[in-house]
Amino acid sequence: MSDIETLVRDLADRAELADLVARHSLWIDEHRYDETDRLFTADVVVKSLRGESSGIDGLIELVRAGHDTYAATLHNKSNLVIDLDGDTATVRAHDVAVLVVDDKTETIAAAVHRYGARRTGAGWRFDRLEITPIALTGALERAL
Repeated sequence: MSDIETLVRDLADRAELADLVARHSLWIDEHRYDETDRLFTADVVVKSLRGESSGIDGLIELVRAGHDTYAATLHNKSNLVIDLDGDTATVRAHDVAVLVVDDKTETIAAAVHRYGARRTGAGWRFDRLEITPIALTGALERAL
């Protein structure tokens, strides 16, 4: 591959991985569980404060156990650091989430998400996710 072709592939890979991170937030917030295989491999392994899971069904169960208790959630990912290594990659992202308890209260959570990814026949997919919590507020009175 020429230098230009290598650069274009690198940029395309980074764009696709960044898009997956953004879609991960939408997947949680909008309960798009029917799109799970567009983001994650069938053998995905997840580790978080709420527990560990493997496979798509385990992932959905873990997410729903943690998020279905809220009236709504809004996750925001930032500070992406993407490291490519051929057909595998790691992505580090900050996640700040508003978790709406009810029409009067909410909480704010912050965490670091560390994704492992691999190129598949259908494009990049996450095969690992480790969530390290940084902060969680108690119930806050809603101003809106």
